[in-house]
Amino acid sequence: MSSAVDDDLWSAIGDPTRRRILDLLLADGDGTATSLSERLPVTRQAIAKHLGVLDRVGLVHASPAGRERRYRVDEAQLARAVAQLSSVGSAWDARLRRIKRIAEAIQRSAQQ
Repeated sequence: MSSAVDDDLWSAIGDPTRRRILDLLLADGDGTATSLSERLPVTRQAIAKHLGVLDRVGLVHASPAGRERRYRVDEAQLARAVAQLSSVGSAWDARLRRIKRIAEAIQRSAQQ
């Protein structure tokens, strides 16, 4: 499990529309720009651009399906993103514990 954060990956996930697209793809197993645009308040062209971003960072993979492309979530890449988030969360928890200890020590000193 890598503790390095992939900024491109998190930039892609940071967009609420892309997170909703991932949710729908995970729930349905796959989807096209057209099928996703029917369920979101976004044009098909905008969905296609969002899917392109997700594809570039490896979160989804496309396969030809007639005139369209069917997209599926790459579960290994999604697991990598979850591991990174967990790592970042743990690091911030440790920082906040240190800040709390320092603040408590300052408060004790001020009360004496």
